[in-house]
Amino acid sequence: MSAAPYDTVVIGAGPAGYTAAIALACAGCRTAIAGPPHNPGPDRDTRTTALLQASVQLLRNTGVWEGCREHAAPLRTIRITDDTGRLLRAPEVVFKSSEIGDEAFGYNIANTELVAALRARAKTLPNLDIIESQGATAIEPSDKDVRITLAEGNMLTARLVAGADGRRSLARQAAGITARTWRYDQMALACNFSHARPHDDASIELHRKAGPFTTVPLPGKRSSLVWVETPGEAKRLLTLGDEAIALEIETRLQGCLGQISNAGPRAAFPLSGMSVHRAAAKRIALVGEAAHVIPPIGAQGLNLGFRDAAALAQCAGTALAGGGDPGGAGALAAYNKARRNDVASRIFAVDLLNRSLISGLPPLQAARGLGLHLLGGIAPLRKAFMRQGLAPRSGLPELMRRCAP
Repeated sequence: MSAAPYDTVVIGAGPAGYTAAIALACAGCRTAIAGPPHNPGPDRDTRTTALLQASVQLLRNTGVWEGCREHAAPLRTIRITDDTGRLLRAPEVVFKSSEIGDEAFGYNIANTELVAALRARAKTLPNLDIIESQGATAIEPSDKDVRITLAEGNMLTARLVAGADGRRSLARQAAGITARTWRYDQMALACNFSHARPHDDASIELHRKAGPFTTVPLPGKRSSLVWVETPGEAKRLLTLGDEAIALEIETRLQGCLGQISNAGPRAAFPLSGMSVHRAAAKRIALVGEAAHVIPPIGAQGLNLGFRDAAALAQCAGTALAGGGDPGGAGALAAYNKARRNDVASRIFAVDLLNRSLISGLPPLQAARGLGLHLLGGIAPLRKAFMRQGLAPRSGLPELMRRCAP
């Protein structure tokens, strides 16, 4: 059975997929999103996402933010400390959102709460259909449209497919887009925990030899943690009981947040990277981890995916409004151009920072230390870095601008 043709179909129902579907619908596209239902259970995702201001603005402009607000904590200060113990150590650097006139750099929210808010908003949009499915089994592009076969046997047809189906993307394969992948000898441990002292809306980022140890505020006296370690150490940490892992976290933080408790369910995943030579082809546009994968450093991952979603909505919506084809060559070329430099620069910067931490080469360590020293000591440079890296305002898609309707 084949459904009536859509302007766009989004494959994948994670945060990037739902954001893309909502943005496309708000841009005037008749849209469907196909993916598994949102049913948090005992194996629920314990990760959080620090949404930077442009991403928060996207959620505001699409009517999602009201469902997120009470579950999110503001991020107003970022404190970076060199905890490598090496001879060439960088000075501590503190970034404050007030320096650039912003109330906060962004807000941290649990992924489950974010998806729930996105899904609730999606249900209210008349031109967006939610199709619960275990995923696509075939994606077949042609000159005029794309046919999608779902695991349950039903078929969808669309002029444009947004592939938000993760790093093993079937959509990317169907588009004939090749990916370059690489691995790091690191694993990231993720969990949330309680602490005795208030976090004061501050993120603590300890740069250690194995990788960064980063806490990000949650509502109340709670924070999320991404702890990058060697694979062997990460696996050891996973075997510890709740009290033992809480003590490990407290020791690493050197008492900054007081006594640690309730270090909830923990998960660990290997760090890797991926990039593609283009973001769209054959009526298929890639969004989120179907298009790029980077280590969890600097809150760049999902924020890149949100910029994908907003840019794709703008390109498809512009084509549709002009009587054109949202999946045509012109719209895809515009999307490729819109995402090329942003994605490439973020991948390069995050990869370089991560390798500078784990590398034993003194020149690379010295370069990192010098860079942080300049950021800490030269206010105009620090403000420029914050505006570009944490609160960019230029070159954003319309849905991420404060002047959007």
